[in-house]
Amino acid sequence: MGIQGMELFAIGVVLILFMAVLKQFGILEPMSSFEDSSDSDLELSTVRHQPEGLDQLQAQTKFTRKELQSLYRGFKNECPSGLVDEETFKSIYSQFFPQGDATTYAHFLFNAFDLDRNGSIRFEDFVIGLSVLLRGSVTEKLNWAFNLYDINKDGYITKEEMLAIMKSIYDMMGRYTYPCVRDEAPSEHVDKFFQKMDRNRDGVVTIEEFIETCQKDENIMNSMQLFENVI
Repeated sequence: MGIQGMELFAIGVVLILFMAVLKQFGILEPMSSFEDSSDSDLELSTVRHQPEGLDQLQAQTKFTRKELQSLYRGFKNECPSGLVDEETFKSIYSQFFPQGDATTYAHFLFNAFDLDRNGSIRFEDFVIGLSVLLRGSVTEKLNWAFNLYDINKDGYITKEEMLAIMKSIYDMMGRYTYPCVRDEAPSEHVDKFFQKMDRNRDGVVTIEEFIETCQKDENIMNSMQLFENVI
């Protein structure tokens, strides 16, 4: 896979990996397979964390009441405590990439979902992120991707941050990627990324530069639309 291909992959991998999570949580089952609920709120059992009210989550996301009920059932089945910690998150991803090491990428992705930085993903965090990735506008999706790449959350993507992301993607894909990946490939990709994204050549990529460049790239725009109607 060439440098340009890896650049597109680095943008689209968030969506692709999220499909694996949806399958893990049983969320890709047809909606008709879930019983309709006439309750005005989410069904709650004795859990460590009880999510916000259904009306509030419906206002915060682009999911219907029935979709939120179905999403919650799938989430609760896999996470009875109502919370997902980082080790569980890493375990989920390791199942889908047994030929590689998904630990570091899962760590970065976990931090992107852990909105309040408390070391666990609540159902609210999960469904808000899912709403952006599957139902959000292109700008919302790109903002989410930028937040993933901006590891220290200072509003800029540095070469060091992008290199860490790229190395984690190569590690996740494993040694058996075809054609074989050269050791210098991640660094070459980062140089290409900054050549394209860093418009004013100040050594960092801002959210404005990131969104403007992505919106002008047809391949990236197509990747943003791949999974809009999966649920």
